[in-house]
Amino acid sequence: MKANFKYELIKTCKQSGARLGILHTPHGDIETPIFMPVGTQATVKAMTMSEMEKLGAQIILSNTYHLHLRPGEELIHKAGGLHAFTGWNMPILTDSGGFQVFSLAKQKDISEEGVRFTNHLDGSEVFMTPEKSIQIQEKLGADIIMAFDICSPYPCTEHMAEKNMHITHRWLKRCMEAHTNEKQALFGIVQGGFSARLRQESAKHLAKLPLPGFGIGGLSVGEPKPLMYELLDAFMCHMPINKPRYLMGVGTADCIIEAVIRGVDMFDCVLPTRIARNGTAMVPEGRLVVRNAKYAEDFRPIQEDCDCFTCKNHTRAYIRHLIKTGEITGARLISIHNLHYLINLMEQIREAIRQDALLDFKDEFYSRFNMDTAFNRGE
Repeated sequence: MKANFKYELIKTCKQSGARLGILHTPHGDIETPIFMPVGTQATVKAMTMSEMEKLGAQIILSNTYHLHLRPGEELIHKAGGLHAFTGWNMPILTDSGGFQVFSLAKQKDISEEGVRFTNHLDGSEVFMTPEKSIQIQEKLGADIIMAFDICSPYPCTEHMAEKNMHITHRWLKRCMEAHTNEKQALFGIVQGGFSARLRQESAKHLAKLPLPGFGIGGLSVGEPKPLMYELLDAFMCHMPINKPRYLMGVGTADCIIEAVIRGVDMFDCVLPTRIARNGTAMVPEGRLVVRNAKYAEDFRPIQEDCDCFTCKNHTRAYIRHLIKTGEITGARLISIHNLHYLINLMEQIREAIRQDALLDFKDEFYSRFNMDTAFNRGE
């Protein structure tokens, strides 16, 4: 484990088994469980870094593939890395670009050497290897970097999932060999599709390696939520206790609570800002579609018991007007609320763990939550 990166397990909830911890990084400490807002292009969409800090964000994400295309890792490296380039002085995590393999490449484009896929900007061919991903991430300079992996689709055969898992394991070895920056923590990624057997095999394989943390990939890609919980139940017991576990791409309140109870420490998702641009807010009941006509004369805040800037200063009627007229302020105001909602949810979860009462918190959460308005994770 890197000397400047350490996970400290503070306590385990007696009621649920959930974990409370601290991640020590070169750019500050992170309290876990944590939700990490996604800044794909080195910015959380519609937000400034100052606003993210005021909201209580402790770490943000950026994406290797997108930043490689523009403005390029060389420019960011010349600027002093992502922290200097963006003005964000707290921890940063970079995704390896592996998810772009899932979304942009066909199975036939994946070889032992790497992946060929089409640049979504100009149609040119991109060839990404584990070594290239690490090289880019080292120039970007994030505190936590991710190994290059293959995310199997849902549904897929167990044969395909097993083939992709073994390639992912071999790529991880290459990533570890290519990794030279001692200031960065490289996380491996558990894969295995939707097979409990393969997930257990992958978790056991990674647990033997000298890695400072672990991602959990290939979930929240269209499978039913109960299946995701079933798989987590199957393999989380094989993950090292003294290292952080990061469930990638999950950002709905119900899934976060269920995963924390199963031992997950870190989450990320584009959901809060993506749905904000479509006029949808996250609320304890599930969702509130502000752009709907019934809110045209609704002079209440988005959430009456919320203390975010948006809810303290603006009404549903005003925000709906902004959304309907295409004003960017509407998307900004809902983004502020949605990010506050998830960041505040994580603080409530951490406090419930401190009090050994996370199952009570879960029951209270579901007493308000309407499954009929729950988000599908990819919305």
